[in-house]
Amino acid sequence: MYDIKDSRIAVVALGYVGLPLAIEIGKHYPNIGLDTKTERIRELAAGEDTTREVDSRDIAKAKHLHFTDQPEQVTGCNVYIITVPTPIDSYKRPDLSYLIPSRPAP
Repeated sequence: MYDIKDSRIAVVALGYVGLPLAIEIGKHYPNIGLDTKTERIRELAAGEDTTREVDSRDIAKAKHLHFTDQPEQVTGCNVYIITVPTPIDSYKRPDLSYLIPSRPAP
């Protein structure tokens, strides 16, 4: 049986869904919060969230959370929680371009 203590968790994208999730996980388990915005990582590492999704006291309680903008830092994880935006088009189809890597045309 799998024990959650063996998990190496990465939360990808620290917006209004990802940040509160990473913080709650980080109160109990080691995890890495990854975002591509370097300035966002700096502010979170300093205990500030300018989007006001979470309070600085909550960030401080997440003792097991590490913030990074370096994707290579999550390569050793075995659990990935992807919280990137999924906007929809006029036909209500999700735009998955955040998740699907660009491919050269055939």
